[in-house]
Amino acid sequence: MSAETPETEAEATAAAAGTAGAAAAAEPVIDRDYPVTPVPRHARKGFFSLMVVLLGFTIFTPTMLAGAALGEAFGLRELLVVIAVGSLVLGAYVAVLGWIGARTGLTTVVMARYTLGSRGSKLASILLGGTQIGWYGVVIGTIGELTAQAFGWESSVARAAIMIAVSALMCATAVYGYRGMYWVSLISTPLILILAFWVMFRSLEEVGGWAGLAAIQPGGQMTLAVAVTTVVGTFVSAGTQAPNWTRFARSGRQAVIACVVGFLIGNGLMIFFGAIGAITFGEGDFVLVLFQLGLIGWGLFLLFGNLWKSNADAAYSFGVAGAELFEKPSKTRFVIYGSIIGTILALLGVGDHLPQYLGLLGTFIPPLGGVIIGDYLARWRRTQMPEGEVLPRFNWVNLGVYALSCALAWGAGQLELGIPPVIGIVAALVLAFAFARLTPRRG
Repeated sequence: MSAETPETEAEATAAAAGTAGAAAAAEPVIDRDYPVTPVPRHARKGFFSLMVVLLGFTIFTPTMLAGAALGEAFGLRELLVVIAVGSLVLGAYVAVLGWIGARTGLTTVVMARYTLGSRGSKLASILLGGTQIGWYGVVIGTIGELTAQAFGWESSVARAAIMIAVSALMCATAVYGYRGMYWVSLISTPLILILAFWVMFRSLEEVGGWAGLAAIQPGGQMTLAVAVTTVVGTFVSAGTQAPNWTRFARSGRQAVIACVVGFLIGNGLMIFFGAIGAITFGEGDFVLVLFQLGLIGWGLFLLFGNLWKSNADAAYSFGVAGAELFEKPSKTRFVIYGSIIGTILALLGVGDHLPQYLGLLGTFIPPLGGVIIGDYLARWRRTQMPEGEVLPRFNWVNLGVYALSCALAWGAGQLELGIPPVIGIVAALVLAFAFARLTPRRG
């Protein structure tokens, strides 16, 4: 028996070594963007880097269309008040979520695991990821149509080629991750802002300066509540995913300031630009204003530079949502799959029918952020949603809070009462906080 012991020990050692080797070989390569785990301290970024990425996220020309609707309904003074109030509401909401993202190091969809349960969080991944794929397709289709319009192309093949080419570029940027979006934003955002300010001053020349602009009487009608809802609605859904980037911040304070710069100042400027364009040229989109002025080259630069970085952010968002949904350590395959689906939607022309549907989802996404904020403040502020925490499969209380808050937001919209996204956020935050105080933290 003693003679067999060394052989048995040797076999056990060899088996253990083989098992360890197989485990090491099977261990997946960690995504440097940490889509399903907290961002470690050594991978955190400085304030300037974070500000550039978030500002590049919100300098988004389609936002100008919302500004155009406001410009037709309000005089200059009332317009500035509406933009300020709406931007403050949006900025405050996103800043709180961004602060949580920086403190936990987690994406929005992974935070949802702690709020809705390990399986309940799949609802958040499908909702947020699916919405971003839809908007990705809308933007790809917009680029194809405007480029064809600029050059007078009527061939559907030419449109398709443009859509596929720009989609590949945006997909590659998102696969490269945070660093890719940082460099694109760093180069394009200052140039886009310079061009946008130039168009604004050119617009003011058309109406005799600020005094002439203030003297113009609006022809449209819009209530204050609807106007503020319009401002908040421009980026409240995308802002719910701000933790995808603020989790790279070195402190919660940095995340808050970066969110204020991006969502209060950056988004507010784009709305104001759109309003100015609508008042002076009858067109809120500065890309089309440049086309009208005969500056097709600059118009295309503004189009590609702006939508490239914004759509790369969308691709990044559905990439990390897919990683959470299927519990994989890398976002790459989901960025690629989502980009293909979005491009197919654009090629089929489905994008023409998606905006209203996706806008409806804007009612159902903000309450998710409210639930996360309320639950975090009540249960996780001290421990910061630690990795490895035992979680229930479904947190039925928070799922119920989310459903009720969505119903309240939708009902408010149907009855034209208040600001639906804000009602959904506040209701979800208050109810989630209250119920979390009455229930144990661990599943």
